[in-house]
Amino acid sequence: MPSNAKTGHLRRVFGLGFGLAVIVGATLGIGILRTPGAVAGQLHSTPAILVVWLIGGLYTLLGSICLTELGAAVPGAGGYFVYARRAFGETVGFAVGWTDWLTYCAVLGYVSIAFAEFLVKLLPALGGTETMIAVAALVMFVALQFAGVKVSGVFQEITTAVKFAAFLALVIACLLWPTPAAVSAAPGAATGMTFAGVIVALQAVVITYGGWQSALYFTEEDRDPGRNLPRAMIGGVAAVIAVYLLVNIALLAVLPIPDLAASTLPAADAAARLVGARGGVILTVLSIISLVPLLNAILMIGTRILFGMGRDRLFWPKADQVAASGTPTVATLLTTAVAVVLIATGTFKQLIAVTSFLLAANYCVSCMALITLRRREPDLPRPFRAWGYPWSAWIVLAGAFLFLGGVIISDTRNGLAALGLMAIGVAGYVVLRRRATT
Repeated sequence: MPSNAKTGHLRRVFGLGFGLAVIVGATLGIGILRTPGAVAGQLHSTPAILVVWLIGGLYTLLGSICLTELGAAVPGAGGYFVYARRAFGETVGFAVGWTDWLTYCAVLGYVSIAFAEFLVKLLPALGGTETMIAVAALVMFVALQFAGVKVSGVFQEITTAVKFAAFLALVIACLLWPTPAAVSAAPGAATGMTFAGVIVALQAVVITYGGWQSALYFTEEDRDPGRNLPRAMIGGVAAVIAVYLLVNIALLAVLPIPDLAASTLPAADAAARLVGARGGVILTVLSIISLVPLLNAILMIGTRILFGMGRDRLFWPKADQVAASGTPTVATLLTTAVAVVLIATGTFKQLIAVTSFLLAANYCVSCMALITLRRREPDLPRPFRAWGYPWSAWIVLAGAFLFLGGVIISDTRNGLAALGLMAIGVAGYVVLRRRATT
């Protein structure tokens, strides 16, 4: 076996193309096909709808600029937990890594089931086998990982390019064939907009931008993270902002605002108006296309978190084993095993309910890590510095805390469940560490 196997070192094989692909592939998906209806239901105004999507995108871009500094300065595999550990110590680092990994396992289960459900919708004869299809799809992606990190990286780039082209095709179709009903939208619809509605709409938009941080998890495998990560993070988020605005403009060209506001799946309604009954099939195919690079990215991210924690001795040390092809073997198998259990038992549904809290909490910790490391380690080499610091960092942190507070207020039960899950993990970690030192 080559010398790089089982050493705890990943291969530096990724470049700018992969960074862009993993961000766009993990962000652009079903959310933008569903959320425009919910946002329109709160705002009832074309200018307000587009402004809120733009504000949410700019806030996301500001967050990416801030965390890019951390990713370029501390280019370790695993994303958020790497920065938390560096700034606040091993216990906080474990808490962030543990919850981040569980979140991605839950999302992996959720996306696998969604893939199976869309496939069954396209092929009704497969009805009743959704769980088997989900597990089989996940195993296929695992086989792709074991084919080598270069193979899975190229796959991510190609499937993301196909997804991006498919969304642009949807936009072009809507803009080229507007329906007469869309032109006659009610002009006075903006009277129903409220401040509370704007806040709810912003929350929905920010959630839809989730996935923008994906390139942070692969900095150790980037050939030149100091150069490529800023370009990937800023360019990837900018591309997603552009697509989201174009999709909303396209939907508004086909659906009157009252219809858009009442729709739970506006992209399907728009497709139905354009091509009739075939619209549902088109949207199902688009959904399947959007899930393929998402599944690959989520599996790779979850694996990197566990690999990094194992190598830093925050988890089972054997999780840092790497195959000659560059794939973290044990981490991939453990992440897959947990995801399969979640799929088979349906418990991913319960975990998905607490992911909003965990994602917001870990994001807050990472923002605080940026401020802490700036103060404590001013001489740390920083190939990229956050634009507008410290104001940019404080704006991002304030928004993260507001979002976290909104999650707690709107869903207290799952917020408490998330805190309990975090506490259980930390307690177990503390006990094991004490036993290891005695």
